[in-house]
Amino acid sequence: MTANSEIGAVFESGEPAFIPYLVAGDPEYEASLEYVEALERGGADIVELGLPFSEPIAEGPTIQNAIVRSMEGGMTPDRFFAFVEELDVGIPLVCMTYYNLIFQYGSEAGPRPFVKRAAEAGIAGLVVPDLPAEEADPLRDACDEYGLDLVFIVAPTTRGDRLKTIMDQVSGYVYVQARLGTTGARDDVSDQTDESLARLREWDVPKAVGFGIKTGEHAERIVSAGADGIIVGSALVDIVADGADSGESTEAVADRLEAKARELKDGALRGTPSAAVED
Repeated sequence: MTANSEIGAVFESGEPAFIPYLVAGDPEYEASLEYVEALERGGADIVELGLPFSEPIAEGPTIQNAIVRSMEGGMTPDRFFAFVEELDVGIPLVCMTYYNLIFQYGSEAGPRPFVKRAAEAGIAGLVVPDLPAEEADPLRDACDEYGLDLVFIVAPTTRGDRLKTIMDQVSGYVYVQARLGTTGARDDVSDQTDESLARLREWDVPKAVGFGIKTGEHAERIVSAGADGIIVGSALVDIVADGADSGESTEAVADRLEAKARELKDGALRGTPSAAVED
């Protein structure tokens, strides 16, 4: 599939893409705006923004708690789109949410009203963890109509016809799940990452690895294994949660997010072949 020009340009730059994730509106609207903007200052190339849903089946406890905080703060699809429009960033934004919210949005049945509004707000792509690729044609058509990329998640166990179906539908980048299970920061890099990247090598679409990345060393290891980008969520959401729990100022939390983003981006850059040659 043809990539959205914004997202495609990121991967055509020759550098590994750093794609952080935060839940929009966590812990509250104004602070969340500052946190996303801090990630760009720290080197983010694309930001995945979580639109909270009451049954987030792909998420571990860290992101589930962030979703609860966001929903308790009043986040809705319409408020999410207003949030995106208010953000002062110059990088592509990808909405990660669940298909029920997409399908039920607006007065017209199906995904088209949601995708139309997302495009108007400035969203460049969608990630929908609970939508099987075999059932994605209506969403794929709407994304094509309005110029959005549709990102799919490939698990370590995804093979055969199912893998081919996903790769035929995906655009922008494929989200390579580094390990089985739900999201959450880990202390190690899964050996399944190398196997998953090797299995996807025949498809000419950028591969961004997520699930469990926590440090610059993790980022370096994953890029050196052949990833075109890294996706980091829980390690950043943990910083937001710590700040909310301790009463830390928004500015201080934003500074910590910026520093962590810089660590992760620098790690990804160290994993490139050119960096290895320079060393």
